[in-house]
Amino acid sequence: MNKVFLLGRLTKDPEVRYTTTGKVVAQFTIAVDRPYTNAEGQKDADFFPIVIWGKSAETAGNSLKKGQRVLVEGRVQIRSYDAKDGTKRWITEVIADRFEFIERRDQWDNNRGTAPTAEGGAAPVAPVSGFGAPVPDDEKIPF
Repeated sequence: MNKVFLLGRLTKDPEVRYTTTGKVVAQFTIAVDRPYTNAEGQKDADFFPIVIWGKSAETAGNSLKKGQRVLVEGRVQIRSYDAKDGTKRWITEVIADRFEFIERRDQWDNNRGTAPTAEGGAAPVAPVSGFGAPVPDDEKIPF
């Protein structure tokens, strides 16, 4: 089975283009933190190229921005081609079946991942999972 789930941040805005047959494709790269720190005590990241097709590609191009968190579901694909200098080159990429927003766009655009507080400052906002409204970190949950 070839299945991958990646949670990371976009390194730049998605690039959207149309093939000669009229199909839409979006490409972007996400940075995924490694679960441990390096010798200097900093977290390293891996950078994964993502390719997504169809309506999801249009949505990604219109909605995702550099630095935004996204969850990608897809498969790993390795392909090769012959370069102009005659050498064989290999490309490893994730072909996404779907993606999910981890942060709402209005929160990201207006507040850079924070929500205003009553005092006028900014408080972190819990990720949106698609069920109801986000719950601020300081609010008590009744169960």
